[in-house]
Amino acid sequence: MKNLKTLVLGGLIMLAIVLLYDYIKSYRTEQSQLIAQTELIEKEVRSVSKLIVTEINYGKVYTYENSKSYGWDFFSSQKKALVVSNAKAQVIYDLKNLEYKIDSDRKEIVFSKLPKPTININPNLNFYELDNGILNTFEAKDFNSMKQKISKDIERQIRKSDILKNADDRLLTELTSLFALSNSMGWTVVYDGISVENVEDFGEFLD
Repeated sequence: MKNLKTLVLGGLIMLAIVLLYDYIKSYRTEQSQLIAQTELIEKEVRSVSKLIVTEINYGKVYTYENSKSYGWDFFSSQKKALVVSNAKAQVIYDLKNLEYKIDSDRKEIVFSKLPKPTININPNLNFYELDNGILNTFEAKDFNSMKQKISKDIERQIRKSDILKNADDRLLTELTSLFALSNSMGWTVVYDGISVENVEDFGEFLD
C-alpha cells in the first residue's frame, strides 16, 4: 500500500513537472512570437518612412505691368513685360515625420500624427518684350516679385485641382502594406485614440 501511494505521489509530481514545463515552453514561444511580430512591425514602419513626391509641370504666359506716378499723377511711367513660366511643382509627404509608438502588450500601432503635405514650386521664367518706362526701369526686385506672384498663382491652381487628392491616395497606398501586415497578425492600428477599421479610414484624417 505504501509503495502504491509512493507511486501515485511520484506520478502526480511527474505530471505537475510536465505540465509546468509545457506551460513555460508555451509561454516562451508566445513571447518569442510577440517579439518577432514587434520587430517585423517596426521594420515595416521604417520601410514606409520615406518621401512621397507627386510632381507636376505648369506652363503659362503672364503679363506684368507696373506704373509709378510723379507730380501728383500729372506724369506716370509704366514698365511691362511678357513672361513665360515653365514651372515644376511638387507635392511632398515626408513620412519620416510620422509620429507613432508600438505597444506590444496591447498589440497596437498607435499613430499620433500624420504628415501634412508641403508644396514646392520652382518657376523657370523667360522674359519677353521687356518695356522699361522712362523713369521706371526693371530691377531685381521686380523679377523676384513676379516669381513670388507666379508661385502663388500655381499653388492656388494646385489646391483647386485633384493633385492634392492624388497625393493623399499615394500616401494611403504606402500605409496599406503596413495596415495589411498588422491585421494579418491580429494587431490594431490606432490613430488619435480611434481604432482604424480599414486603410481608407486614414483618408478622413487627411481632410
